[in-house]
Formats: sequence, structure tokens, C-alpha cells
Amino acid sequence: MLTIRDLHVSYGAIHAIHGISLTVEDGEIVSLIGANGAGKTTILHTITGLKKASSGTIEYDGHDLLKTRPCDIITLGMAHVPEGRHIFPAMTVAENLEMGAYIKNNRDEIQEKMKEVFERFPRLRERRKQLAGTLSGGEQQMLAVGRALMSSPKILLMDEPSMGLSPLLVKEIFKIIQEVHRQGITVLLVEQNAKMALSIADRAYVLETGDITIWGDAKELLKDDRVRKAYLGQ
Repeated sequence: MLTIRDLHVSYGAIHAIHGISLTVEDGEIVSLIGANGAGKTTILHTITGLKKASSGTIEYDGHDLLKTRPCDIITLGMAHVPEGRHIFPAMTVAENLEMGAYIKNNRDEIQEKMKEVFERFPRLRERRKQLAGTLSGGEQQMLAVGRALMSSPKILLMDEPSMGLSPLLVKEIFKIIQEVHRQGITVLLVEQNAKMALSIADRAYVLETGDITIWGDAKELLKDDRVRKAYLGQ
């Protein structure tokens, strides 16, 4: 479904991503873990066209994403839940969700998608007329996920969905990720919370300062001494 080969990304003279390669197969949850500053967000931004690659290839369902305009990528069935959520604070919950469906022209279809989102996130239904900026952190993360789902994606890119949330809300967000996956949506999950990310993933990659250093079955990586020492505090 998604294949990255020998990807290099730079910020001026800074070589941020050093020829990484990874794949995400249809129906998987793949986690990309690593410390803050390792380059995880840069990879997602390059996939979605927000950052230009220096070299390499990114292919998604037969499309060359490096030659696809960012505004067209969402029409291919890819949605991005960004780090920090980036909801529209001065708009209502319902208006934020409608923004997620901007590629859809059928009003009935948009309302049906919103109904599905409200069924998955009852708290958003309760707050549909509330300004998004007044929601709690957990509710804003639910809104960011719901907004992405409004476009009917085949693959969801999620960037640090647990950031800034209490342990209880972290568990809730990861349950939501699993529920979304059970609905048939492939997930590429970027996370600093390695234990939670590996516990729900099929496969995983460890990124260290722009290089993928470890990869494999996620459950096996949970037992890997290098991962346990560096990311699990063991």
C-alpha cells in the first residue's frame, strides 16, 4: 500500500532523514517509534507533501507521492492526524468535521459520515455546537481523528496522538485507534509512547536521528533488549 525507498530529507544544510526505507501493507497497523527529534514527524510531512524530499521514492497505491500535489493526496484515500491536533479553535465541532469532508460534494454523504463519527465519539455529538478551542485535550484529539475520518480514508497517518494526555486518556485514544483499524483502515502510527504503540501494532520501525536502526514484528520488539532499554525504561 505505502512504500518508502531510500528517502533523504534535508533542512538546508541539516540532513534530517538518511536514506530510510519502510513499508505499510494494506490492513496493518505499523508504528514508527523514536525519541523527540528523531525525524518521525518529518517523514509524515514528506509523505503528505508538506515537506519536499531531497531524493528517494514514496509510492502509495501505485501513485508517486513525490510528484503529487499535497492538495491531491487526500483524494487518494490518505488522511493525516497531525501532531498537536491543529483543530480550528474558533469553529464549532460540527464545522471542524465538515472541513474534514471538503473533498466530498454530496451533502447527504457528508451528513452520513458525520453521523458515523458521532456514533464513534458520543462526546463530540454532545458538543457539536461548542467551539473546538474550548474542548479538553482528549476531546480535541477525538475531533482531530474524527475530522480525518470524514474523508473516508484508506490509510490514516497519526502523529503523536497521545501527546499531552493523561494516562487514562492515552488508553482511550489507543482503543480508538484499534477500533478505527477494525473498521478496515490501515494505520501508520508515529509515537513516543513506545510501549503503547508496540502493543497494538503489527510491525514497527525504530528511528534514531534520521536512521531506521531496528525493525520487525512489534511484539518481538517489545522483548528486544535494545528497545526495552532505550524506550521502555527497562
